[in-house]
Amino acid sequence: MRQPAELHELRRMSARVGRNIELVQGAGGNSSLKRDDVLWVKASGTWLADADADAKDIFVPVLLPAARDALAADDERIPLAAPGHLRASIETALHALLPHRVVLHVHAVNTIAWAARRDARDDFAARLDGLAWRHLDYFHPGLPLARAVSAVVARERIDVLILGNHGLVVGAESCDEAEALVHDVERRLALPVRPAPPADEAALRRLCDGTAYRPPHDAASHGIATDPFSRAIATGGSLYPDHVVFLGPGLPTIEDAGGLATLLARADANRLPAPVAALAPGLGAIIRSDASPGAEAMLSCLALVTSRLPLSADIGYLSSQHEQLLLNWDAERYRQQLTASRQSSN
Repeated sequence: MRQPAELHELRRMSARVGRNIELVQGAGGNSSLKRDDVLWVKASGTWLADADADAKDIFVPVLLPAARDALAADDERIPLAAPGHLRASIETALHALLPHRVVLHVHAVNTIAWAARRDARDDFAARLDGLAWRHLDYFHPGLPLARAVSAVVARERIDVLILGNHGLVVGAESCDEAEALVHDVERRLALPVRPAPPADEAALRRLCDGTAYRPPHDAASHGIATDPFSRAIATGGSLYPDHVVFLGPGLPTIEDAGGLATLLARADANRLPAPVAALAPGLGAIIRSDASPGAEAMLSCLALVTSRLPLSADIGYLSSQHEQLLLNWDAERYRQQLTASRQSSN
């Protein structure tokens, strides 16, 4: 299918946004462009950071009427306008519903830090004053979220959506305007970053020696374990969907090598996979040696979000029911598989 010239602008903008870890982590986030009756949307499991790579084509065409018909029929399987081996983003219905020519969905860390709080509505009103915005409670990604958005956009034109425990969606008439709006919202919602004590890298290496674990590549991830408040948040539950998908619910803690062995034995006894990551209080974080790039990115994201949550925050976590829906969702299993294949091809 012939690609519109405007798709080049979407690729460049998406790559810029996708390479900013404070806006997008791993395969998270998506972007789209409407041209006539075709919606060009990021494919599920692909990375916005790869949008301008010559060897990768991460955008797929969807007929807008088909996408809207699928939403009306409660069907997540959205057919492409041209044959291909990729699937449309799991958030395609959301992109189809918004009337804007360009839609950009990001997991911006300042927005998530606010969107994970139960005491933030007044702050949103003050900080986002002058924008056409709305805040939504948490809805399962895909059709449940799209239905909630549909109810909002049916009443009024909204340019900024704050998704509870999830992220940020903006709509605009050009790629530059969408990107600028994301940065404007993040600037308005900017929070101070709480410094964390450094990791004890020697102790972590001893802890991981002879195991299937290693320290994460991003040294900033250790702050989740070395800062007591960040650690309390991270072990209290799951803040957003991609954490559950790539790291599992919450994060366990271990005190020493014996604690790690006990944790693994418990998982084995319950026929569960070994935890993707764990926190050693005061020492730092560890992650499985076979962890995907998506899991690494989610650990970095968690450090960025928890370090921005103030001590006074009233934090709301995803329920165990929401966690199980995410873990058992076929669309997310597919996205994980593509993330793993990206690792093997790099």
